[in-house]
Amino acid sequence: MAVTWPDDIDDVLRGDLTAGLAYITPAGGAVVTAVSPIGLRDRELGTVGFTTSLGFGRKLDRMKREPKVALAYHAREHGLGDPANQRFVVVQGLATFDAEPDQTVLDRIGEQATPYLGAPRRGRFWDRWLSAYYADRVLVTITVTRIIAWPNLDATGEPEVYGEPLPDTADAQKPPAKGTGPRMDSAKAAASAAKLPHRLLAYRQSDGYPAVVPVRVGDSSSAGISLTVPAGVAQGGRRAGLLTHTYRPQLVGLECRQHTGWIEVDSTEATYAPHTRSGFIAPPNKTLLLLANGFMARRGLAQARKQGRLDALR
Repeated sequence: MAVTWPDDIDDVLRGDLTAGLAYITPAGGAVVTAVSPIGLRDRELGTVGFTTSLGFGRKLDRMKREPKVALAYHAREHGLGDPANQRFVVVQGLATFDAEPDQTVLDRIGEQATPYLGAPRRGRFWDRWLSAYYADRVLVTITVTRIIAWPNLDATGEPEVYGEPLPDTADAQKPPAKGTGPRMDSAKAAASAAKLPHRLLAYRQSDGYPAVVPVRVGDSSSAGISLTVPAGVAQGGRRAGLLTHTYRPQLVGLECRQHTGWIEVDSTEATYAPHTRSGFIAPPNKTLLLLANGFMARRGLAQARKQGRLDALR
Protein backbone atom coordinates (compact mmCIF):
# COMPACT_ATOMS: atom_id res chain seq x y z
CA MET A 1 0.00 0.00 0.00
CA ALA A 2 1.15 3.54 -0.73
CA VAL A 3 2.56 5.53 2.20
CA THR A 4 0.48 8.63 2.86
CA TRP A 5 0.92 11.59 5.19
CA PRO A 6 -1.11 14.28 7.01
CA ASP A 7 -1.75 17.88 5.96
CA ASP A 8 0.97 19.50 8.06
CA ILE A 9 3.64 17.31 6.44
CA ASP A 10 2.12 17.88 3.01
CA ASP A 11 2.50 21.62 3.63
CA VAL A 12 6.25 21.08 4.08
CA LEU A 13 6.57 18.86 1.00
CA ARG A 14 4.57 21.35 -1.06
CA GLY A 15 6.25 24.49 0.17
CA ASP A 16 9.99 24.03 0.67
CA LEU A 17 12.15 25.66 -1.99
CA THR A 18 15.10 23.35 -1.38
CA ALA A 19 15.72 19.92 0.16
CA GLY A 20 18.74 17.78 0.97
CA LEU A 21 19.06 14.73 -1.29
CA ALA A 22 21.09 11.89 0.21
CA TYR A 23 22.23 8.85 -1.73
CA ILE A 24 24.56 5.93 -1.04
CA THR A 25 28.12 5.63 -2.37
CA PRO A 26 29.66 2.36 -3.58
CA ALA A 27 31.80 2.27 -0.42
CA GLY A 28 28.72 2.36 1.83
CA GLY A 29 28.92 6.02 2.71
CA ALA A 30 26.46 8.77 1.84
CA VAL A 31 26.51 12.02 -0.10
CA VAL A 32 24.04 14.81 0.62
CA THR A 33 23.43 17.64 -1.82
CA ALA A 34 20.84 20.39 -2.25
CA VAL A 35 18.04 19.95 -4.82
CA SER A 36 14.81 21.78 -5.61
CA PRO A 37 11.72 19.59 -5.11
CA ILE A 38 9.33 22.27 -6.56
CA GLY A 39 6.41 20.78 -4.63
CA LEU A 40 6.48 17.46 -6.49
CA ARG A 41 4.45 14.90 -4.54
CA ASP A 42 1.39 12.67 -4.91
CA ARG A 43 -0.33 11.63 -1.68
CA GLU A 44 -2.53 9.09 -3.44
CA LEU A 45 0.38 7.30 -5.12
CA GLY A 46 2.76 7.86 -2.20
CA THR A 47 5.51 9.60 -4.19
CA VAL A 48 7.66 12.71 -3.97
CA GLY A 49 10.17 14.04 -6.46
CA PHE A 50 12.71 16.56 -7.64
CA THR A 51 14.38 17.52 -10.91
CA THR A 52 17.97 17.54 -12.06
CA SER A 53 19.85 17.77 -15.35
CA LEU A 54 21.69 15.11 -17.32
CA GLY A 55 24.52 17.62 -17.38
CA PHE A 56 24.81 17.20 -13.59
CA GLY A 57 24.26 13.47 -13.82
CA ARG A 58 26.68 11.93 -11.32
CA LYS A 59 23.89 11.65 -8.75
CA LEU A 60 21.84 9.80 -11.37
CA ASP A 61 24.68 7.31 -11.84
CA ARG A 62 24.68 6.62 -8.13
CA MET A 63 20.90 6.35 -7.84
CA LYS A 64 20.71 3.93 -10.75
CA ARG A 65 23.18 1.64 -8.96
CA GLU A 66 21.49 2.08 -5.56
CA PRO A 67 17.96 3.55 -5.68
CA LYS A 68 17.55 3.89 -1.90
CA VAL A 69 17.59 7.64 -1.24
CA ALA A 70 16.31 10.26 1.19
CA LEU A 71 15.02 13.81 0.88
CA ALA A 72 15.40 16.05 3.94
CA TYR A 73 13.02 19.03 4.06
CA HIS A 74 14.97 21.21 6.44
CA ALA A 75 14.45 24.92 5.66
CA ARG A 76 11.41 27.16 5.32
CA GLU A 77 12.92 30.34 3.80
CA HIS A 78 11.56 31.66 0.51
CA GLY A 79 9.15 28.75 0.03
CA LEU A 80 5.40 28.59 -0.44
CA GLY A 81 4.40 26.81 2.77
CA ASP A 82 3.46 28.06 6.22
CA PRO A 83 6.63 29.55 7.78
CA ALA A 84 5.27 28.70 11.23
CA ASN A 85 5.40 25.01 10.33
CA GLN A 86 8.85 24.15 11.68
CA ARG A 87 8.87 20.40 11.15
CA PHE A 88 12.05 18.64 10.01
CA VAL A 89 10.86 15.96 7.57
CA VAL A 90 12.88 13.12 6.02
CA VAL A 91 11.36 11.07 3.21
CA GLN A 92 13.06 7.75 2.42
CA GLY A 93 12.21 5.72 -0.64
CA LEU A 94 13.22 4.20 -3.98
CA ALA A 95 14.23 6.55 -6.78
CA THR A 96 13.42 6.03 -10.46
CA PHE A 97 13.86 8.31 -13.46
CA ASP A 98 13.56 8.42 -17.22
CA ALA A 99 16.76 9.72 -18.80
CA GLU A 100 14.83 10.63 -21.97
CA PRO A 101 11.60 12.34 -20.80
CA ASP A 102 9.14 13.41 -23.49
CA GLN A 103 8.18 17.02 -24.09
CA THR A 104 4.96 16.68 -22.11
CA VAL A 105 6.95 15.85 -18.98
CA LEU A 106 9.39 18.70 -19.62
CA ASP A 107 6.51 21.16 -20.06
CA ARG A 108 4.92 19.96 -16.83
CA ILE A 109 8.22 20.42 -14.98
CA GLY A 110 8.48 23.98 -16.30
CA GLU A 111 4.95 24.84 -15.19
CA GLN A 112 5.48 23.26 -11.78
CA ALA A 113 8.77 25.09 -11.23
CA THR A 114 7.58 28.59 -12.12
CA PRO A 115 6.01 29.54 -8.72
CA TYR A 116 9.25 28.48 -6.99
CA LEU A 117 11.99 29.51 -9.42
CA GLY A 118 10.32 32.16 -11.55
CA ALA A 119 9.41 32.11 -15.23
CA PRO A 120 12.06 30.63 -17.54
CA ARG A 121 14.03 32.95 -19.79
CA ARG A 122 12.92 32.74 -23.43
CA GLY A 123 14.29 34.05 -26.73
CA ARG A 124 16.69 32.92 -29.45
CA PHE A 125 19.81 33.26 -27.31
CA TRP A 126 18.39 31.85 -24.08
CA ASP A 127 16.61 28.92 -25.77
CA ARG A 128 19.91 27.90 -27.34
CA TRP A 129 22.17 28.66 -24.39
CA LEU A 130 19.94 26.91 -21.82
CA SER A 131 18.99 23.98 -24.05
CA ALA A 132 21.20 21.60 -22.04
CA TYR A 133 19.79 22.93 -18.77
CA TYR A 134 16.07 23.07 -19.61
CA ALA A 135 15.63 20.50 -22.38
CA ASP A 136 17.68 17.83 -20.58
CA ARG A 137 15.83 18.07 -17.29
CA VAL A 138 15.14 14.74 -15.61
CA LEU A 139 12.25 14.08 -13.27
CA VAL A 140 13.27 11.83 -10.38
CA THR A 141 10.33 10.13 -8.67
CA ILE A 142 10.74 8.59 -5.21
CA THR A 143 8.28 5.92 -4.13
CA VAL A 144 7.99 6.55 -0.40
CA THR A 145 9.01 3.79 1.97
CA ARG A 146 9.04 5.84 5.16
CA ILE A 147 8.55 9.41 6.38
CA ILE A 148 10.16 10.57 9.64
CA ALA A 149 8.89 13.92 10.95
CA TRP A 150 10.24 15.77 13.99
CA PRO A 151 8.31 18.64 15.59
CA ASN A 152 11.11 21.17 14.99
CA LEU A 153 13.95 21.93 12.57
CA ASP A 154 16.56 20.79 15.14
CA ALA A 155 15.12 17.25 14.89
CA THR A 156 14.79 17.00 18.67
CA GLY A 157 11.97 15.26 20.45
CA GLU A 158 10.18 12.08 19.46
CA PRO A 159 9.61 11.76 15.70
CA GLU A 160 6.46 10.54 14.02
CA VAL A 161 6.99 7.70 11.54
CA TYR A 162 4.75 6.91 8.57
CA GLY A 163 5.27 3.75 6.54
CA GLU A 164 7.85 1.13 7.50
CA PRO A 165 9.10 1.24 11.12
CA LEU A 166 12.57 2.60 11.69
CA PRO A 167 15.31 -0.06 11.53
CA ASP A 168 17.64 -1.02 14.33
CA THR A 169 20.58 1.27 14.96
CA ALA A 170 23.28 0.78 12.33
CA ASP A 171 26.44 -1.05 13.37
CA ALA A 172 29.76 0.76 13.18
CA GLN A 173 31.48 0.39 9.80
CA LYS A 174 34.90 -0.94 8.92
CA PRO A 175 37.43 1.91 8.69
CA PRO A 176 38.65 2.82 5.19
CA ALA A 177 41.99 1.47 4.02
CA LYS A 178 43.51 4.96 3.91
CA GLY A 179 42.56 5.60 7.54
CA THR A 180 39.82 7.61 9.21
CA GLY A 181 41.64 10.88 9.91
CA PRO A 182 41.18 14.16 8.04
CA ARG A 183 42.63 14.38 4.53
CA MET A 184 42.37 18.16 4.33
CA ASP A 185 42.59 21.20 6.58
CA SER A 186 39.86 20.69 9.20
CA ALA A 187 40.12 24.27 10.47
CA LYS A 188 39.35 25.71 7.03
CA ALA A 189 36.56 23.22 6.48
CA ALA A 190 35.02 24.04 9.88
CA ALA A 191 35.26 27.80 9.24
CA SER A 192 33.54 27.44 5.86
CA ALA A 193 30.81 25.24 7.34
CA ALA A 194 30.18 27.57 10.28
CA LYS A 195 29.43 30.48 7.92
CA LEU A 196 26.51 28.70 6.26
CA PRO A 197 23.19 28.38 8.14
CA HIS A 198 21.96 25.00 6.89
CA ARG A 199 24.00 21.90 7.82
CA LEU A 200 23.02 18.30 7.17
CA LEU A 201 24.76 15.01 7.95
CA ALA A 202 23.94 11.79 6.09
CA TYR A 203 24.96 8.16 6.65
CA ARG A 204 23.78 4.68 5.72
CA GLN A 205 21.21 3.04 8.01
CA SER A 206 21.13 -0.71 8.66
CA ASP A 207 18.32 -1.12 6.08
CA GLY A 208 20.37 0.60 3.38
CA TYR A 209 18.51 3.91 3.30
CA PRO A 210 20.34 7.16 4.03
CA ALA A 211 19.60 8.82 7.36
CA VAL A 212 19.74 12.64 7.31
CA VAL A 213 19.92 14.89 10.39
CA PRO A 214 20.71 18.55 11.07
CA VAL A 215 23.95 19.27 12.94
CA ARG A 216 25.67 22.16 14.68
CA VAL A 217 29.29 22.95 13.80
CA GLY A 218 31.81 23.59 16.56
CA ASP A 219 35.58 23.92 16.78
CA SER A 220 38.17 21.92 14.88
CA SER A 221 41.22 19.92 15.92
CA SER A 222 43.73 17.56 14.37
CA ALA A 223 41.05 14.86 14.65
CA GLY A 224 38.49 16.79 12.61
CA ILE A 225 35.45 19.05 13.02
CA SER A 226 33.38 18.96 16.21
CA LEU A 227 29.67 18.46 15.56
CA THR A 228 26.63 18.32 17.80
CA VAL A 229 24.09 15.78 16.50
CA PRO A 230 20.52 14.99 17.59
CA ALA A 231 19.83 12.16 20.01
CA GLY A 232 19.27 8.89 18.18
CA VAL A 233 22.07 9.26 15.63
CA ALA A 234 23.91 5.95 15.15
CA GLN A 235 26.84 5.67 17.55
CA GLY A 236 30.42 4.73 16.73
CA GLY A 237 32.31 5.28 13.50
CA ARG A 238 31.09 5.25 9.91
CA ARG A 239 31.36 6.95 6.54
CA ALA A 240 29.20 10.07 6.31
CA GLY A 241 28.45 13.03 4.08
CA LEU A 242 28.19 16.64 5.23
CA LEU A 243 26.36 19.44 3.43
CA THR A 244 26.38 23.11 4.42
CA HIS A 245 24.61 25.68 2.28
CA THR A 246 22.64 28.90 1.99
CA TYR A 247 20.23 30.20 -0.64
CA ARG A 248 18.11 33.20 -1.63
CA PRO A 249 14.64 33.65 -3.19
CA GLN A 250 14.13 31.59 -6.37
CA LEU A 251 17.60 30.09 -5.69
CA VAL A 252 19.20 33.17 -7.25
CA GLY A 253 22.34 33.32 -5.13
CA LEU A 254 23.66 30.08 -3.65
CA GLU A 255 26.61 28.81 -1.69
CA CYS A 256 27.14 25.12 -1.11
CA ARG A 257 29.89 23.04 0.50
CA GLN A 258 29.90 19.23 0.44
CA HIS A 259 32.18 16.75 2.13
CA THR A 260 32.54 13.02 2.36
CA GLY A 261 34.43 11.67 5.34
CA TRP A 262 34.39 9.67 8.55
CA ILE A 263 32.37 10.44 11.67
CA GLU A 264 32.79 9.18 15.23
CA VAL A 265 29.69 9.68 17.38
CA ASP A 266 29.50 9.51 21.18
CA SER A 267 26.03 10.39 22.50
CA THR A 268 25.24 13.77 20.88
CA GLU A 269 28.86 14.80 20.35
CA ALA A 270 30.73 13.83 17.21
CA THR A 271 33.99 14.38 15.37
CA TYR A 272 33.88 14.57 11.60
CA ALA A 273 37.07 13.96 9.60
CA PRO A 274 36.62 15.43 6.09
CA HIS A 275 38.13 13.36 3.27
CA THR A 276 36.85 15.09 0.10
CA ARG A 277 35.45 18.52 -0.65
CA SER A 278 33.33 20.03 -3.40
CA GLY A 279 31.04 23.01 -3.73
CA PHE A 280 30.18 26.17 -5.56
CA ILE A 281 29.11 29.79 -5.17
CA ALA A 282 26.43 31.10 -7.54
CA PRO A 283 26.01 34.88 -8.00
CA PRO A 284 22.87 36.65 -6.68
CA ASN A 285 22.09 37.80 -10.21
CA LYS A 286 19.67 35.79 -12.35
CA THR A 287 21.31 36.61 -15.67
CA LEU A 288 24.76 35.60 -14.44
CA LEU A 289 23.29 32.51 -12.78
CA LEU A 290 21.58 31.35 -15.98
CA LEU A 291 24.74 31.94 -17.99
CA ALA A 292 26.65 29.81 -15.50
CA ASN A 293 23.95 27.11 -15.43
CA GLY A 294 24.00 26.88 -19.21
CA PHE A 295 27.78 26.61 -19.30
CA MET A 296 27.99 23.96 -16.58
CA ALA A 297 25.15 21.90 -18.07
CA ARG A 298 26.77 21.96 -21.52
CA ARG A 299 30.14 20.99 -20.10
CA GLY A 300 28.60 18.27 -17.95
CA LEU A 301 26.74 16.80 -20.92
CA ALA A 302 29.89 16.81 -23.05
CA GLN A 303 31.84 15.01 -20.34
CA ALA A 304 29.03 12.51 -19.77
CA ARG A 305 28.85 11.71 -23.49
CA LYS A 306 32.63 11.33 -23.73
CA GLN A 307 32.70 8.98 -20.75
CA GLY A 308 29.70 6.98 -21.96
CA ARG A 309 27.61 7.83 -18.91
CA LEU A 310 24.63 9.09 -20.91
CA ASP A 311 24.33 5.82 -22.82
CA ALA A 312 24.51 3.93 -19.52
CA LEU A 313 21.75 6.06 -17.99
CA ARG A 314 19.54 5.68 -21.04
